Amino acid sequence: MTVVRRRPGLTVQTRARLSVLGHYVLMSAIAFVFLFPLVFMVMSSFKPREQVLLDLRSIRGLLPVGDLSLANYQAVFQATNFELYFRNSVLIAVISVVFSLLFNSLAAYALARLRWRGQRGVVALLIILLIIPGETIIIPLLLIVSRLPWIEVGPDGVQVVSTWINTLRVQIIPFLADVGGIFLFYQFFLDLPKELDEAAVIDGATPFQIYRRIIVPLSGPVFATVAILRFLGAWNAYVWPTMTVQSEEARPLMPAIQVFYGYVNEWGQIMAFATLITLPVLVLFIVFQRWFVASVASTGSKD
Repeated sequence: MTVVRRRPGLTVQTRARLSVLGHYVLMSAIAFVFLFPLVFMVMSSFKPREQVLLDLRSIRGLLPVGDLSLANYQAVFQATNFELYFRNSVLIAVISVVFSLLFNSLAAYALARLRWRGQRGVVALLIILLIIPGETIIIPLLLIVSRLPWIEVGPDGVQVVSTWINTLRVQIIPFLADVGGIFLFYQFFLDLPKELDEAAVIDGATPFQIYRRIIVPLSGPVFATVAILRFLGAWNAYVWPTMTVQSEEARPLMPAIQVFYGYVNEWGQIMAFATLITLPVLVLFIVFQRWFVASVASTGSKD
């Protein structure tokens, strides 16, 4: 009688555990690569310039060791008008998000739920515009806004100005209608059952009532997605504000740190300025992380 001997090997449970362990190791390595600059920035913001340069050669650059203080943050607030820059960025981002959600969702609703002549051509044009880099229209747009008139009401009464340069509106109005936002809304609205619109029409609802009472309540995920992406785009804007704003009164945070970098060579203070810019967005993402992930997954999924 022949006895069959089984070669010792890994069990199914062991393989599963090793697979999970490998995934965690890989994700930890990727997380470290992305977190390394952020941790270094925050730690360096508490250190003097000499300490920052010295710690570059070791792991100490990622650790809260050495001569730590809040002197760099105090220097930032004393040397710059940080409160004004921060207020401008918040104002630009909030207004951009609110009106972008309104205009982009209404445009997408007309494209996805209504029927009118030329609708397919507009959708095709929308897709074409998606592949055109935004940088290609910056110079023409700059020429347009530099000559656009505007009515201002001030202490001297009502007056007409001949340009939008060096204002907050030049950083908000040109980007309220966003092709990417319209396309996200359009894709989501297409997946909603058309029977809802038909039932509402039978009940006497107008197109705007259908949008406000049916479409909007069912579209929370895409609204969250567009809101977060639009906020990040407005908060991180750099090229356009740099080209259109030279005055301090309308300057947001991103161009402000470039100006600050131009006359300060203290790396600890520069890192403190960068930390003050990054932390609000980081806190916002941590607080709304679940909503953000769920909204992106819901928007990208198809039934």
